[in-house]
Amino acid sequence: MTIFVIGASRGIGLELVQQYLDAGDRVIATARDEAGLTRLRDMGAQAMKLDVANPASISGLSWQLDGEKLDVAYYVAGVFSEDDAKSPPTVQAFDAMMHTNVLGAMQALPQVAPWVEEAQGQFVFLTSDFAQIGGVGSSRGWVYHVSKAALNMAVVAAQPDYPNAQFLLIHPGWVRTDMGTSAAPLLPEESVAAIRATVAARKTSATGFACSDVPYLRWDGVPFSSW
Repeated sequence: MTIFVIGASRGIGLELVQQYLDAGDRVIATARDEAGLTRLRDMGAQAMKLDVANPASISGLSWQLDGEKLDVAYYVAGVFSEDDAKSPPTVQAFDAMMHTNVLGAMQALPQVAPWVEEAQGQFVFLTSDFAQIGGVGSSRGWVYHVSKAALNMAVVAAQPDYPNAQFLLIHPGWVRTDMGTSAAPLLPEESVAAIRATVAARKTSATGFACSDVPYLRWDGVPFSSW
């Protein structure tokens, strides 16, 4: 298979690259800087420079993928904020969050999805259980809540435009990365192994895709009951 990972500089994205390479798949992956690109090349991946927070950087993604057939594409890039809901975020903080978590995904969608359709493949977006608006129990990270809810809505709205691709929204869990902190219960390799199994289980060889909507799932395949 050919796998494309947007946001493979660290954490979950880097672990996705490693596990798919270990499985013998061809992997194309993006990083923001030369150190990240070198790390990906040393692992055996095809490295592509991309900063999803920079609209100029992402604008040429489609032509860089020209002719590819992507069996699975992942949008992993994301940032977290613990801004207090008692006061609005600064414009800079809001822009940084929305450009990375939402606008980057919205810009990537029309550039990547056609190459996913070429393989009748899957486009996976890492979201969060914080995107369950009805289940919000804390103001902690309120800008993050908003951004992930907006990401979910953008992906659901885009699905009808790409009927030959399956879109998935997957919450990777609280993972022990620099963003998730060392207190997180899940190791990156555990989360990613479960994500890969969940993605594979949603694709059926006999009938194409398991469903035509956009399922919202935990890393282990358990669906969220609330949006």
